[in-house]
Amino acid sequence: MRAKGRHKATEYRGAAGFDHHRLERAAARKSGYITATSLILVLLLSSGAFFLPDRYIPGLIACEICLVIHGVYRRGSLGVIARVFFVQLTITMSLYYLIHGQSQLAQGAVAVLRILLAFIPGWWLSITCAPERIGEVLTWVLPVKWAFVIAASISLLPYMTVELREIYHIQCLRGARINPKALRDPRNWSELINCVIFPVLIQLLKLSRQIAVAAQLRYFGKSNQPTHWR
Repeated sequence: MRAKGRHKATEYRGAAGFDHHRLERAAARKSGYITATSLILVLLLSSGAFFLPDRYIPGLIACEICLVIHGVYRRGSLGVIARVFFVQLTITMSLYYLIHGQSQLAQGAVAVLRILLAFIPGWWLSITCAPERIGEVLTWVLPVKWAFVIAASISLLPYMTVELREIYHIQCLRGARINPKALRDPRNWSELINCVIFPVLIQLLKLSRQIAVAAQLRYFGKSNQPTHWR
């Protein structure tokens, strides 16, 4: 009787384990389809920000407001969007004013708006979709190594935002003329590049190298059936 009971218990555990793996695969497949749909949506919206005529821009704005609301609900930071907007506004409007004068400032404002509309879908994607799922979906149409690079790059966006903010604050404390008031003078733009942009690029290259070394130590690319990066 005891042997029979143990046999039934083993069969029950085996069936439960099989059901668990089946449910896990179904959930992963569903998540992959959702991620693929999100990628297509982001591609369409970001492309539309540059190629749609001006009369369709209000509809695009309405769609992306929904993305922003959903991103904030998923604990995304509106500060990232605000910083991108103000940086683009300062640089683009200054260039338009220097090159075209006041006559083309309206077109400069439209250009800033289009850049922001192209940025928001990527911001939303980095918040709502896990990098490993993005990499998994990209392997449907791209080689595994390319998918890994793209997924790793997307996962770096939140980190680089924090890194950029920290470098900016440190340079301001050191007395660099890179605050918004100082950047109204184009002569200070070179200081922004030297004090902020170059250090961020160096940090990005360093981090990319670390990711590449970590992938090599895990024998990434050696297997014919690689697992997805997590």
